[in-house]
Amino acid sequence: SQVSLYGGQVLSWRTDQGEELLFTSSKAIFKPPNPVRGGIPICFPQFGNRGALEQHGFARKKLWVVDGNPPPLHPNDSYGKSFVDLLLKPSEDDLKMWPHTEGNLAMVSRIRNINCKPFSFSIAYHTYLSISDINEVRVEGLETLDYLDNLLRRERFTEQGDTLTFESEVDRVYLSSSDVISVFDHQSKRTFQIRKKGLPDVVVWNPWEKKAKAMADLGDEEYKQMLCVDGAAIEKPITLKPGEEWTGRLELSLIPSS
Repeated sequence: SQVSLYGGQVLSWRTDQGEELLFTSSKAIFKPPNPVRGGIPICFPQFGNRGALEQHGFARKKLWVVDGNPPPLHPNDSYGKSFVDLLLKPSEDDLKMWPHTEGNLAMVSRIRNINCKPFSFSIAYHTYLSISDINEVRVEGLETLDYLDNLLRRERFTEQGDTLTFESEVDRVYLSSSDVISVFDHQSKRTFQIRKKGLPDVVVWNPWEKKAKAMADLGDEEYKQMLCVDGAAIEKPITLKPGEEWTGRLELSLIPSS
């Protein structure tokens, strides 16, 4: 794996054979103040564009540091695995993330309120999955869920299909999902499994052709090779009282399929 200190962003996750599993645009900009178009940007302390904060919060545009004194990990989490502890320390919060690589990619965020006043936040691991063809992908685990459609002013709908497939732009926040979501890539014969904890919502996003052409850091046709499926906490912001801590976990794994 490869992690950028700018934004605390995972940029690469590869198989043992060297095959890249995360999408990064060929036109991605690797210089601040831009977050890289791809990998897994951390959207914190908000997802979207609401209130006074900038789009998707400030964490993805801040320089993180390697934490020299991380909290202890459970032995089962650390044995035989490589990991790095990154620390983002704005004036009021700590955000810690550990990417582990041993077949799976696991990230843990700990957010602690060290101020004297409560604060609220939302968060999303904005995961760009590398896929063969957006028309050949389906997502399972979202059936019967309510979702907010960002293309229709966050109007609330209920998912009617058994699986989610893609024929046009999609920008949705699925609410109160199970902790396991599967993304099937038929053409490459592989399945991404997303396991999450403390992250009740799932964002699904693909800009499709028109918006892709309008984005300077995304190739015109690259929307076909990417799909964002995020573990997130968006609908109900998390509030921390002074001294309280929140922990969220996201783990990606790859399962070969026939």
